Amino acid sequence: DVYKRQIYIYGGFYFVSFILQPLEQTLKFRALFVIKMFFKKFFSQSDLEFKYDDGGRSHAGYKGVAGDCVVRSIAIATNLSYKKVYEDLYQANEIFRTTSKTKLARSLKQKNDSPRMGTHRVVLKKYLLQLGWKWTPTMFIGQGCKIHLKKNELPNGTLIISCSKHITVVKEGILHDTYDCSRNGTRCVYGYWTKST
Repeated sequence: DVYKRQIYIYGGFYFVSFILQPLEQTLKFRALFVIKMFFKKFFSQSDLEFKYDDGGRSHAGYKGVAGDCVVRSIAIATNLSYKKVYEDLYQANEIFRTTSKTKLARSLKQKNDSPRMGTHRVVLKKYLLQLGWKWTPTMFIGQGCKIHLKKNELPNGTLIISCSKHITVVKEGILHDTYDCSRNGTRCVYGYWTKST
């Protein structure tokens, strides 16, 4: 089934590229890119089982809509309480804002300390390193996307995965999140964190 889908994708892609030959070069490249992404998304299929998991947020008494994927993912992967991770990251964000000399830190305000609507990448990295987690990059400059949010492209175990503007968790082939963020297996994985042994 996988090979058949690939044949359909690339067969359709090259057929359309033949039809578009008379078009101007730049326009043709743009059209081909859009068509390729359409075929890829249409025929692709995620093999990850999805399990709804808020990381203990509702149980901890937090309410409302939040962009808390970092807190949620760390709580799920490490089995730490949502409240503890939230408070730890709140403090870490504040320390970063008040002590770092970077341009990003200087541009932040006190309201940015809350991890409710996100956590800075440098803060996330430092926190996970302190917890004994190791970063493995899967996407490099000029190489394009190699790994997608699919079970057969990811290693076994518990992974904290970095995608475009999102952090999620995969445990033994099961996607733990508040929604299925795999985009039918087409979502690119920038890298993942694993517990150091």
